[in-house]
Order: sequence, then C-alpha cells, then structure tokens
Amino acid sequence: MNFAGRFNDRVAVITGGASGIGLAVAQRIVEEGGRVSVWDRDPALIEQAKVTLPGLHGVAIDVADAAGVEQATQSTIEALGGVDILVTSAAITGPNMTTWNYSAEDWRKVIEININGVFYCNKALVPHMLERDYGRIVNIASIAGKEGNPNASAYSTSKAAVIGLTKSLGKELAKTKVTVNCVTPAAVRTAIFKQMSQEHIDFMLSKIPMARFGEVDEVAALICWIASEECSFTTAAVFDVSGGRATY
Repeated sequence: MNFAGRFNDRVAVITGGASGIGLAVAQRIVEEGGRVSVWDRDPALIEQAKVTLPGLHGVAIDVADAAGVEQATQSTIEALGGVDILVTSAAITGPNMTTWNYSAEDWRKVIEININGVFYCNKALVPHMLERDYGRIVNIASIAGKEGNPNASAYSTSKAAVIGLTKSLGKELAKTKVTVNCVTPAAVRTAIFKQMSQEHIDFMLSKIPMARFGEVDEVAALICWIASEECSFTTAAVFDVSGGRATY
C-alpha cells in the first residue's frame, strides 16, 4: 500500500527509536515524507540508525531524566523547526520474578523509564503542540497493562499506568487538535526479549491465539495511522495489536 507523502512537512520524535518498534516507525515516517528525531540512550544504535536513514536527527538521552527531556525537546525544536508527532517507545521489561521477590531498585528502574519517562516526554511536548495547533501523541503500552502478566509485575504496572495517562491526557486535550492514543501490543520479537527469561517468553506465546509473535512492521503500521492526520476523531483510546489475545 502506498502512503507516499502522508507525513510531508511533519516532524516526529520517537523515543527508543534506534531499534525495534521505534526504528520501524522511524523508517516508515521517513519513507512517507516526514523527518524524525530519535531519542535513545544508546549513542551507538543512534549512529547505526543514521546509516540506514540518512538525515535522521538523534539525541542520546535517558527519558527517565526529566531535565534531559526538556533539553532534548528544545534542541530538537531548534534543529528541526518544530515537532508534530511523539511516539514513546522507550521501555525496559525488568526481571522476571514474583512480586514479593522483586527488589525495590529493579522496581524503580522500570517505573522511572516506562511511566515517568512517558510522562516527562508528553509533558514537555504538549505545550509546543498546542502552540502549533496540531499534534499526535502515540504512547506504547502493552497487553500486559490490561491483563497483568505473572512474574512481570513492574512491567505490567507501568504499562497499565501508560494507558491511564493516555486516557487522562487525551480527555484534557479533546477540544484541541492534539490527539493522544496508545497501542497495546502482545509480544513482538525485538531486542527486548534479551531481558526476559525463556519461560516468560514461552508463557507470552501461549496466550496469543494466532500462535505467533507480532512483527515490528505490523505494529508500526498501526502506530503510523494513529500518528497521521487521518486519525482525527479518536483520542484517549487504546488500540490492540495482540494476535487475538485482547479480550477488551
């Protein structure tokens, strides 16, 4: 399907955009006429992405650093002239273990990146989008945020929080031209699998009626529609891409 020009004159910020789902979204937006700033904590991955996508703008940043997010926002606006789209893909899984064995330190790490980082990025870019009278925010949650995966309490909790933040912010902005939505993928085979135990990976696959993991391009296709001008009458919504796992 040809969507050439769908993102002409649009600028997107994609957190965690140097690999996985984020990189797939960056590739599609560039192919469809847009410009992209990748915010990622791995400078080497940013440089690799620039080889694939010439002209890509990149910022090495930990989204859990609120001051760093504010600085990245300003530097990106100055470099690219503005930001129209935000896709928050940066996340970690944390260890796979029972809740009562979870360390407070590991819990904080997951919450800081997966929810506080999303909050910092949304908070930083909304005022700018309001000034431009246009914006599309797509937060990446997870089916785990709806169902709660065993042995992944921090991850599940953080992704449930992303859904709640999306619904609240979307309603706050409902009378503006800035929409806020989220997607809840089931497991997609990316580098994040390296953070999980094989037992947990097998559990996630067993819950998907299609009996396969999602592909990054399948998730990117949905995200790019939500991030486009076409998605104009939907906000504070949750979009499933779960191979039939989602029940609500």
